Amino acid sequence: KQLVELANLGIFEEGEEVHTTIQLKLIADVGVLGFPNAGKSTLVSMLTAAKPKIADYPFTTIQPQLGVVKFSDTSTFTIADIPGLIEGASQGVGLGHKFLKHIERTKVFVHMLDASDFSERDIWDDFCKINNELKNYDTEFSDLQDYIPLSERPQIVVFNKIDAASEERLGKYEKMFLDNGIEVLKLSAVANMNKDALLKELSKKVFGD
Repeated sequence: KQLVELANLGIFEEGEEVHTTIQLKLIADVGVLGFPNAGKSTLVSMLTAAKPKIADYPFTTIQPQLGVVKFSDTSTFTIADIPGLIEGASQGVGLGHKFLKHIERTKVFVHMLDASDFSERDIWDDFCKINNELKNYDTEFSDLQDYIPLSERPQIVVFNKIDAASEERLGKYEKMFLDNGIEVLKLSAVANMNKDALLKELSKKVFGD
């Protein structure tokens, strides 16, 4: 009522109209990277109480999925499944780079790779392509103050679906990664294999243990 009375008195002056775009950026300690169907959503469901949609077709996940990992009675951290990362994502291919912004505040990445015999994917090639997308994304923000390049942040490289992978295939790619100075952790998110080993590595990266 008072505002109406003031307006009638002509006290208010015409203001300026401004159009703005606001971007929401999720805050998570850990970001999960990988091509579609690498097992990112399954990993989040294994480590947290989150229930993301899980299916065997590309782009099942169309929005970031957050979960809280309880490491101990007093220690927790957040983890986010980042969807839509394929070759060209930094230029908008697939679901585009709109999801890459959600990992700008993460401390560490879990890089999921589909090691199963059924996928017939080149694990090393997938790893290189995703990291190349991170580098391409970095070039857009290299001049920003306090920006830590995504390509320089620590990664825990995971061979997923080892319950469906031959020893020959695993050995071939593990040697390839080790020859390039990259250690890998082997697990099966769907079978809940080696969960504790991953949690131990995440604890070191997130809490500095």
